[in-house]
Amino acid sequence: MLPTIEWKDGKVVMIDQRLLPHKEAYVTCLDHDQVAAAIEQMVIRGAPAIGVAAAFGLALSISKLKSGYKVEEKFEAMVHRLEKTRPTARNLFWALERMRAAFENNRPVPLENLKDLMLEEALAIEKEDLETCHRIGAWGRTVISDGDTILTHCNAGELATAGYGTALGVIRAAFEEGKKIRVFVDETRPLLQGARLTAWELHKAGIPFTLITDNMSGHLMRRGEISVAVTGADRIARNGDSANKIGTYGVAVLAKENSIPFYIAAPFSTVDLLLATGDEIPIEERSADEVRYAGGALLTLPDVPVRNPAFDVTPARYIAGIITENGIAQPPYEKSLTDLARVKKA
Repeated sequence: MLPTIEWKDGKVVMIDQRLLPHKEAYVTCLDHDQVAAAIEQMVIRGAPAIGVAAAFGLALSISKLKSGYKVEEKFEAMVHRLEKTRPTARNLFWALERMRAAFENNRPVPLENLKDLMLEEALAIEKEDLETCHRIGAWGRTVISDGDTILTHCNAGELATAGYGTALGVIRAAFEEGKKIRVFVDETRPLLQGARLTAWELHKAGIPFTLITDNMSGHLMRRGEISVAVTGADRIARNGDSANKIGTYGVAVLAKENSIPFYIAAPFSTVDLLLATGDEIPIEERSADEVRYAGGALLTLPDVPVRNPAFDVTPARYIAGIITENGIAQPPYEKSLTDLARVKKA
């Protein structure tokens, strides 16, 4: 696969995920406003990839600033614009916080040097995310046994990250280790990230999979056809409550009912230790037309009332483990996540 997002010749280039799997096309962004619009319009999605995009967006617009141009004021306006794009994704704010720290720590240097340093920080965020995903895969493959059939929800693969993936990174690592596995991919309404994106990735990787509708997983679990469930996350509270694509909560409840382990795979940039529980996680509501339409076709009455929360929160009690780059956190999560966070800082 070509990179989900990359810095190329002073521009940010990203694959247009709205067009997959039928067309592989790329969008070129010239400033942070265009990056912000791409995030909002789902050209790029997935919490880690959004964080990388936001960092690149800042580096883009900073590169165009001129001396004496109210640099601090302009920088804060850029950050504010990007912050408004996807409120649930912790990685977005984590990346912006890193870029703000780099800006403030290097503000005394000449502007041209500052531009270089900001780009270096953005590229470091991208590089670290790719390395993190490989480490998540290395830890996560230990929870996958030879012969397992794995259910995953939404897309937490290369397209959602700088590369390799989180939940799909776990699956890739197990497959690369030689384990004979199979994956059930649910469609993930309303935007069908499973059917369009995860299926596309697994097909390219040669990993055996079967596509199912969202409401089939309980039936398959009850029949003993699913061994383990693994998803990504967009924000994880201190107690382990985890926000992920809408429908994840239902998968976790069904897994618990059928004695199937349910795992979250996510980098520490997704963990928000300032939030005590998932009740404090902001949940993004998106356009009603995302539910009314699919693939450009109207599915219902054109003005039918719609609710479209993009995420739900899975309580920690349903989660068997949270797979991070530093190890697998297990209950009680407040202690294990805090302990693993210290490993990261060491």
